[in-house]
Amino acid sequence: MNAPFFTAIAACGILLMSTVVEAKPLSRIIAEMGLSPADFEVVNAASNALLTSGTPSVGQERSWKNDDTGSKGTIRVRSVQGNCVGLQHVIQPEGGDQSREIRTRRCNDGNGNWILTP
Repeated sequence: MNAPFFTAIAACGILLMSTVVEAKPLSRIIAEMGLSPADFEVVNAASNALLTSGTPSVGQERSWKNDDTGSKGTIRVRSVQGNCVGLQHVIQPEGGDQSREIRTRRCNDGNGNWILTP
């Protein structure tokens, strides 16, 4: 496994757990969303591409699709505060009957890295 994979899994797990009333294991949250580990890698790559393509601004958007699984989605910048951005992820897992929304927050550490923050 590589670092971006673990970063994506950890990021999604933290974000998803923050929206769930009762604590659930990460494996259960991933299974309930219907996304594969490969899907998380694609989401993470799309998020990084969106944030590193210039100065983020509200409304910027990037779509993604995992051709291997059929899962797809859109990432949109919903807020910018200093060196932090709020992202809205709309995810449509392959075979899922409806899209799911996840909100995340990432801050730039000054070295060009966008770190997931609570």
